[in-house]
Amino acid sequence: MYRWVEHTGELELQVEAATEEEVFAEAGEALATLLGEPEPEPVVRREVEATASDRGALLAEWLNELVYLADRGFLTERVVAVELSLEPDENENHRHQVRATVEGRPGTPRSLIKAATYHRLRLEREGVRWRGRVVLDV
Repeated sequence: MYRWVEHTGELELQVEAATEEEVFAEAGEALATLLGEPEPEPVVRREVEATASDRGALLAEWLNELVYLADRGFLTERVVAVELSLEPDENENHRHQVRATVEGRPGTPRSLIKAATYHRLRLEREGVRWRGRVVLDV
């Protein structure tokens, strides 16, 4: 479940789901509704990856990857699979990573989204549910 909250020059996305992976999938599909309708071309699958220092930042970076694809003419329509992991980096620190499979088609985004920001960023478990919040700079 997701909902949009409007701010001046920004849109806030609030997501609630049963699992962390579902928060990422819901956020990706919510972004897809904002970007618009792709052209009537065959559906293409793409692998998308992002890394960050923590899970909240990872949610923002995940959406930024989808915005990047949209800016280059690929509009995501559906998130097929999401895998979250914690990977060591070259400095023996750990980086959070998302790997996902998305489906989409060529198209021009109807909305200009500059980026997902870290402003009011949130990803946490509340009871048995996960809640995420990302503010988009539009």
